[in-house]
Formats: sequence, C-alpha cells, structure tokens
Amino acid sequence: MADRNILLVEPGYLNKYPPIGLMKIATYHRMLGDNVTFYKGDLKEMVLRGIVSDCINKLNKLNKSTNWKEREASIAKYIKTGKKKLLEEKLLFDIGNDSIAELWLNHFRLFYYQKEYSKSPVYDRIYVTTLFTFYWNITIKTIQDAKLLVKDVSELKVGGVLASLLADEVREATDIVTMQGLLDKPRILDDNEIIIDDLPLDYSILDEIDYEYPTGSAYFTFMTKGCTRTCAFCSVPKLEPTYKDKIPTNDKFQVVNEKYGEQQHLLLMDNNVLASPKFPEIIEEIKQMGFKKGATYIEPNQLDKAVENLKKGINDKAYTRRSYNLLNDFRKKRLKSTDAENLLKTLEKFQLLNIDTATKDNIVKAYEEIKAIYELNRDKNPKKRYVDFNQGTDARYVTDEYMQLLSEIPINPLRIAFDYIGLKKIYIAAVELAAKHGIDRLSNYLLFNFNDKPEDLYERIKINIELSEKFDIHIYSFPMKYIPLFGEEAKDRKYVGKFWKKKFIRAIQSISNATRGIVPSGRSFFEKAFGKNLEEYFELLYMPENYLIYRKLFENDLEYTKEWKYLFSEKNLSFEEKNEAINIIEENDFTNLDEKTNNKKIRELLLHYTITTNEIENTDTEYLSIKQKYDHLIKNDKFVDLTLTYDYERRINEDTNLITYKEAFFDFGDASEVGI
Repeated sequence: MADRNILLVEPGYLNKYPPIGLMKIATYHRMLGDNVTFYKGDLKEMVLRGIVSDCINKLNKLNKSTNWKEREASIAKYIKTGKKKLLEEKLLFDIGNDSIAELWLNHFRLFYYQKEYSKSPVYDRIYVTTLFTFYWNITIKTIQDAKLLVKDVSELKVGGVLASLLADEVREATDIVTMQGLLDKPRILDDNEIIIDDLPLDYSILDEIDYEYPTGSAYFTFMTKGCTRTCAFCSVPKLEPTYKDKIPTNDKFQVVNEKYGEQQHLLLMDNNVLASPKFPEIIEEIKQMGFKKGATYIEPNQLDKAVENLKKGINDKAYTRRSYNLLNDFRKKRLKSTDAENLLKTLEKFQLLNIDTATKDNIVKAYEEIKAIYELNRDKNPKKRYVDFNQGTDARYVTDEYMQLLSEIPINPLRIAFDYIGLKKIYIAAVELAAKHGIDRLSNYLLFNFNDKPEDLYERIKINIELSEKFDIHIYSFPMKYIPLFGEEAKDRKYVGKFWKKKFIRAIQSISNATRGIVPSGRSFFEKAFGKNLEEYFELLYMPENYLIYRKLFENDLEYTKEWKYLFSEKNLSFEEKNEAINIIEENDFTNLDEKTNNKKIRELLLHYTITTNEIENTDTEYLSIKQKYDHLIKNDKFVDLTLTYDYERRINEDTNLITYKEAFFDFGDASEVGI
C-alpha cells in the first residue's frame, strides 16, 4: 500500500485559516510512506502547469539554444487557448520554420484540450476539502475536475463542512458519496488503527502553494471539540455532534516544535471552550506551552530548520520553496556591504535568484557558505505572543473565575459572541468581568439576517460603543450575515431573512466596506456610519449604496446625498408614493426603472441608485471633473443605460478583505478540520 501518490486539494476560494484536516491527512500518509502533494486552486491550472512543463522539456531537447523557460507564459497561453497568432509572436516562436517544434506544441495543446491526461491519471487517491456551503459552484467544479485525475473514482475522498451539510446535493451533482463528520475513528480510510483526527499537523504542505494564509506564524489546535449548544443557526451540532471536554495537545505541540520550529501565536479552533468543566486544566496547559500573560517569542532560525528538513528528505518541494523565499527575503535586509556582497555572490553561484533554477542540493550547499551571515543578521527581536479562541466564547458560561483564568494568558482579542439581542444582559455582564480582570481588547461576532430585526443589529453595536466608553476598553464588532445551512439557499449568499431586505443587507456591507468588515469602538465613527438614532440608521439602510461607501464624494463634494434625502422625504413624496418607492428600493434592483414605476418623482429618486461602482472608483480627488457628468446622469431619465449591477461575489473575491471572513464566520466552526 505504500508509495501511493496522494493529492490533497483545497478549492481556490478565499479563506483565512489553512486546511487543518488536510494537514492531518498529510501526516497520516507520510507515516505510511506515501507521496503527498498539496494544491490549492483550479485543478485545470495544475494540470496545465504539468503539461507546460512536459512541453518545455520536449522543446529543450529539440532546441537547446532557445530559453523555453522564459517563454513559459506564452506556451501556457497557447496550450490553453490554441490561438494561432501566438505561434507567430517572436516571444514564443523564434526558431524559424521548425515544424517539429510546432507539432509538439500542438500535441500538448490537444493533450490538454481533449483531456487526454484523464486516460492515464497518476494519483492513487485524491482528497478534496470543502468549506462554506456558499462556495458551492467552485467546490463542485473542483470535485468534477478531480474525478479526471484519480485512477479509481472510489478513491476520491470529499469531506469538510459543505460535504457534511449538503451530502445529498453533492452526490446528486457529482455521483460522489462524501465523508461526513470527523476522521476520529480507526479504519475510516485504510485498514489500520491510526486515528487521523489525533495526529499532529503537517505544516510543510503550506509552503507547496503560492496562496498565503493571513494567520502567519501560529499553532493551530483544539483544546475541546464540539459544543454543548444546539443553536439553529450553527453547523457545529451536525459537524461535531459529541462534545469532548479536553483534547490531548501537548504531545502534538512538541512534534510541531521539533519538525517545523516554534510558532509565535496560538490559534484555538474550539467551538465552545468555556463549556468544558476542565477549563482550568486547559488554561494551565496553555501556560505550559509558553503562553503566559506577557509572553514573548524570538523567532528561531527558520532557514536552518528548512535546510535541516531538506537534508532529511522531508517534503523537498515545500522546503525548497521555503528556503528560496527565506533567502530572497533576507537579501532585502540592510546588511553590511561585505555581507550583502557575499550573500549575492553565493546566491548567484548556486542559481538561487530564481525559483525555477533553485534546487535542493544547491540550497544545502549555499547555506553552508552564508550560514554565519544569516544567523548574525536574522531578526532576533522579542515579539509579543497572543492566544486567540477564534471561534468565540460563550457569554452564558462566563464566570468571575473563568475570566480570571483568561486574564492569565495573553488573549488578544477576547472574542465573545453576541448572536441575538436576547443575550444582552448576559453579554454585558461578561464584558464587565473582562474589564474587571484587565482584558481591554475584545472582538465581537454579531449574527444578523437570521431571526433578528435590523434594529437589533444597531442596538447590539450601540451596546458595544457604550461598553467601550464606560470601561475604557476596545470592542471591535464584526457583523456576520447568516446563510442557511441546508438546501438550495445554502449554496450562495443570496438568502434574505424574514425581517431583512436585500437593500438592508447591501447597506450593512457598504457601511462596513471602508473598515473591511470591522466596526471600531469609537462613537464618532459609529454615529457617522450607522446613525445617531434608529431614524438615521434606517435612512442609511435606504440610502444608495455608493453614497454609503463614498461618503465624502457624494455628501460633501457633489452634494447628491442632500438631494437624495429631500427626494426621499415626506416633503417630496406622499405617504403612498413613499411606500411605493420603499418597496422598489428594498428589492435592490434598479434595472429597467421605467417598468417599475410611472411616477416621475419616484423615478427621479431612483436615478440616484443607478450610478455604477466603476464610474466612481478613485474619483474622490477629481470630483469637479465628474460633477457635470453625474449631474447629467442624475437629472436625465436614462433608465436603460444607467443600471447598477450588484456583483458581491466578484467584489469579495477581488478584494480579499475581511468582509469575506465576517460573512464566513457564521458557520465556520472549525470548517477546515471537519472530515477532511
């Protein structure tokens, strides 16, 4: 069974935390002697890279005088698109009328286009992890692509959050039976006694890919599993149905230090750690791991550890990339002229200035020559350590004793969930205890779009502002949009709760846009962003999206906000007219306005919603030059041409901002750990 080729796949969605389940599976297969590869992204791109590499090798044999590696991008583009004009470009094809080379290019083009690679797959088993249910489309595409790359489709293992919550839907779409829940029993994957869920993580796989998870240097682990609650909005009862009040951690912690080096922070993925009767033991263990209050961290010699692992033959691809990146980051440091000169000469000598020419052997040899320089000049400054229970703590379990224990570790921030307004008294009491014990940085998840009302969200944010002022602490709020766990509504972000409207949800996202999903603790920001009272808040919910995002431009520079307020007011609209306008605005669809109303005053109001984002980005400093254009757009009835297209999926994928994360948090619950 040994020496199998194993591919671990995470789809190309944006996510904050690395795939912990895949990291455990990597450890498992290395224990069995298998060859393990990790890939994040579009599998067709992975296949394309392999085919392009084979093509370049073939072309090098035909014509060694041409540097085909420099033409890699054009070769990839031709293989992917088949555009003949690329063959005529000097960048790609400057070796005359070499028909054999062209034949090989076309051979590899057809090999890719006709999916010939699926006839001879190289992977004995493929694992696809899944995350949030609203990543349905990209996840299903990844599964379908993976089916072409595995020798036996029964060896395609799909697990994780989406796979557990939408198992029937995945099977219907892909014919794959998913793995649901945790890998917490023996013989789930193979006929052995290894419990994969108990294994330490393989951190090395994270260096195999270009994607950088924003967590930085950190231990990822659990002190507990599951939750004692059965909240209707939460996926944890389905994913981790059995609460485990203490998970052995110390041994795995020591393995990480030995294999991958000491990490700076401690990120705990527990779903309800305060529910554990063994919480005092958990805090004591955290301290033993080096995370007492005020703890600092001096980064170990990461390059030394990487080269050591290269010598041991541990994941050559990962540690070659890691060593290359460490060396070239080090080259950017300010060094003595002689050290800088010697470093550059060594990197040039061993061809380590380009990742394509960097090899394991050359890295090992080069390190022997620059080891002293690296050790002398690497960063050894102490850095603060933090502990983060990133799934949040349950205010209903907070006691004075537990808050005292939390204050004894460098917790930053303390996350306390405030999921609905009914928790108000309990939540306030928990914050008061935090302040009493000197915890002054808190973060707060505010679920909305579930069974709550829009005014509930406003009140919860206001409570945080008042508590911050009262106790001189900082509470950062993160509104989290609820998305159903099951069925068709779980497959995208379009769900609207029974007390919410499409426009209100867009308004909350727009208000949070400037701060990337964070609501800071200052009253001045809160009152400007969300209003001084509920009347102003609801006015903001109805305001055009771009007027919320580009406040200065539309309020001060162009003065369109003032005009909109008048057109939206009872001074301009009768009771019946305003209700008609509100019904249209709440649907948040401003296309074909001439079909939605015949009322001229309402049409004039609705024109303010038709300015596109593309027309106003980067215009704050150029308002005089565009004022005339917008005056024309607003004052003329161009219902067909002026349409505002909402494409939130595209926006968050491009921005990689915290709006992505705050929306995702609602059903995270150790999303990447579950199953796979």
